[in-house]
Amino acid sequence: MSLKFITAEEAASCVRHNDNVGFSGFTPSGCPKVIPSAIAKRAEEEHAKGNPFLIGMFTGASTGDSLDGALSRAKAVKFRTPYQSNKDMRALLNAREAAYFDLHLSELAQNLRYGFLGKVNVAVIEAADVSEDGEIVLTDGAGISPTICRLADIILIELNHYHPKEIRGMHDIYEPADPPLRREIPVYTPSDRIGSPVVKVDPAKIRGIVETNLPTESGKFASLDEVTLAIGRNVACFLVGEMKAGRIPPAFLPLQSGVGNVANAVLGAMGENRDVPAFNVYTEVIQDAVIKLMKEGRIKFASGCSLSVSENVLKEIYADLAFFKSKILLRPQEISNNPEVARRMGLIAINTALEADIFGNINSTHVSGTRMMNGLGGSGDFTRAAYLSIFTTPSTAKDGKISAFVPMVSHLDHSEHSVKVIVTEYGVADLRGKSPVQRAREIIDKCVHPDYRPLLNDCLHMGVKGHTPQNLKACFAFHHELAASGDMHNVDWNVYNR
Repeated sequence: MSLKFITAEEAASCVRHNDNVGFSGFTPSGCPKVIPSAIAKRAEEEHAKGNPFLIGMFTGASTGDSLDGALSRAKAVKFRTPYQSNKDMRALLNAREAAYFDLHLSELAQNLRYGFLGKVNVAVIEAADVSEDGEIVLTDGAGISPTICRLADIILIELNHYHPKEIRGMHDIYEPADPPLRREIPVYTPSDRIGSPVVKVDPAKIRGIVETNLPTESGKFASLDEVTLAIGRNVACFLVGEMKAGRIPPAFLPLQSGVGNVANAVLGAMGENRDVPAFNVYTEVIQDAVIKLMKEGRIKFASGCSLSVSENVLKEIYADLAFFKSKILLRPQEISNNPEVARRMGLIAINTALEADIFGNINSTHVSGTRMMNGLGGSGDFTRAAYLSIFTTPSTAKDGKISAFVPMVSHLDHSEHSVKVIVTEYGVADLRGKSPVQRAREIIDKCVHPDYRPLLNDCLHMGVKGHTPQNLKACFAFHHELAASGDMHNVDWNVYNR
């Protein structure tokens, strides 16, 4: 069949009220831009006529403002899953004007195939190339693209000429069979190729192609400050110590690192520490630090779901594709985040905590237990399956008025059973093989900001007798004080001892 080129508005007219729409990409990388914006505009027009217009949204992870931002501002969202980071979308979800269900990223594609989340009516895919026989070359993010293309009734494609056709070969597209026919995923090292370089679809489902030439809506990494640099150095020194103690093999293990500035700083510190041998990365997002270390020979290979890099770094990659295609694979998140693969390869998993408590439980998602920040993302995929699970966080936030460590987390995402190590700018708490009281001592002494250590020591001593000495009257005292005065320093334990 011949390819049909249409406008973004014509593409948007293919989406109906109450449809469930799957979008390509993972972070803003690989996300469509003009079709979602046109859907948002159509929603506004329908609302102005007094007509309802809402869509369900399946994405790989967070997206760009042209997708999450435009659709949330248009009040066009029926539900959203699995992860977001847009301020307007966050406001919509916290106002409960759209339903949101958080989900482990590795589970979304299979949950769609199992029929747990309803039908996928439309798939909107950003492509670097598309052929008449239905071969789609993705751009800088894979996400859930192969699954939504297979399940959707119709496919709309944004052919983005900003991304060169020559990126073909950087992707490794693979979908496992569903139970009871599923076999092991045959990835044994990060560089193993197991699938196809393209997403193969029935060309009859491609309703139209919209041509664009737009850069990825990527943000910039903040300049590294002393806190993030100290966290990075502490992680690197801890892992070197584990190697010297024989608890990590001399050849090292593949590394997984989460999203953001702290994760980027950790990777940078790993590369700078010459006691760490050149290593492989098996992760979800490939960030700027990975590319820098790859060029320096400190990272040998990186497997991920997206190139979540700054615009200048993406240009560097595209200018030298022959080099980078031999060192990078982009996989669907069902594979990049798969716990089976993580357990087999022995990943060192490093993720960021929003909040931790003195017994080692982690909150990754909710501010003060109620307001969704971004979502769980892939941290749970890796944490439970990792050879060694590490969480990093600055010890305080908001000029010290918020302690990252509290008596009890206000929302639980990762329990003490999965968290092996916590790192702040002050040090490393090794929680392996320790009782609740021993974990509390380790965390307070080595990770908590000095200003908050006396308060948390007092809290520990106030705990009732038992295996985990928690004072149920006082467990959310830090959060109550933050709501009352705006500063956790002002906690008065006398109030809770009455």
